[in-house]
Amino acid sequence: MVKDIEPFEPDQDSLRAVMHVDMDAFYASIEQLDNPRLKGRPVIVGGLGPRGVVSTASYEARRFGVHSAMPMARARALCRHASFVRPRMARYKEISQEIFELFHRFTPQVEGLSMDEAFLEMTGYLPGKHSRDSELREAGRGLQQAIYANTGLTASVGMAHNKLLAKLGSDYRKPRGRTFVAYDKQHLFLDPLPVGRLWGIGRQTLPRLQQAGILTIGQLRKSKPELLQRLLGQRWRHYQRLSEGIDNRQVKAERADKSISRETTFSRDINEQEPLLETLHVHAAEVARRAVTKSLLGRTVTIKLRDHNFVTISRSRTLPHGINSIDDIYAQAKQLFQDWCDSSGFPAIRLIGVGISNLQAADEQVIEDLL
Repeated sequence: MVKDIEPFEPDQDSLRAVMHVDMDAFYASIEQLDNPRLKGRPVIVGGLGPRGVVSTASYEARRFGVHSAMPMARARALCRHASFVRPRMARYKEISQEIFELFHRFTPQVEGLSMDEAFLEMTGYLPGKHSRDSELREAGRGLQQAIYANTGLTASVGMAHNKLLAKLGSDYRKPRGRTFVAYDKQHLFLDPLPVGRLWGIGRQTLPRLQQAGILTIGQLRKSKPELLQRLLGQRWRHYQRLSEGIDNRQVKAERADKSISRETTFSRDINEQEPLLETLHVHAAEVARRAVTKSLLGRTVTIKLRDHNFVTISRSRTLPHGINSIDDIYAQAKQLFQDWCDSSGFPAIRLIGVGISNLQAADEQVIEDLL
């Protein structure tokens, strides 16, 4: 479904052009693609053990209240007639590589956020024959069509002059959404959205805002500075700027990687090892995909944990040679995690992540091995 917030304004051609692409229910959609019997049915991908968690739910399953990071036992209770599938990370990685190759046909400036999500800097890569807004919308349409034609999967695309609005746009009308946010109509787009949609407004901050009667982004934008300072502390101006649609962050495709990592904050504290290990495996697969795509190896593997008291812990191990495979990264992360469990008493965890650093080009290790 297409939703354009406002027709393009030709006098705004000097603005940046940014797209955010988010695949629709990526894992579940691949399962439905590969198994036609699952099309149109609720599909839930994740750990199938008694302590497993949901990785992705199809939109048919989401209608029953199933969502990612939900305990699998809860998902089974909500949607008993769903098809429950274990993740096939190698297959998801294969499709992800195809999608990222398509991204790079539109622009070399691609900032991958996960297997199925990326920012694309289109500034300087549009034809320039018509208005920026017109060509950006056409690029978004063309990318959606290319993804479907090449993979059979659907994506949602947000298009705007900065990352914040593009990201909110891609999520505005999922699945198959395509939302263009015009510069001079950004407040019409932002103001009705729930305030929790702003980056950084989380479980601790949101209740304070809601209790003060600030339920939408527009209400935050129009609130008095002294109230926001009391509710949000020193970062009040940052959040107010976001509510105004101001976001000057660049697409980070050109930056040399110092590390590659992925982490998840859970909606509830987790005190069982199995779902945490399953999440580590999912993250190891994503880190491996990004490393392989960039032909990088990492010598140091690090896990990051945050417990129920908001204490952040990291554990690392440096290897004699770099690695970038799912199995190798996960094996190291799993051992680090289990060593920490044995020494800590295993408090409940609210965040878990894994990353690699000490990066080197893959061909550099080949040369070292020959010496």
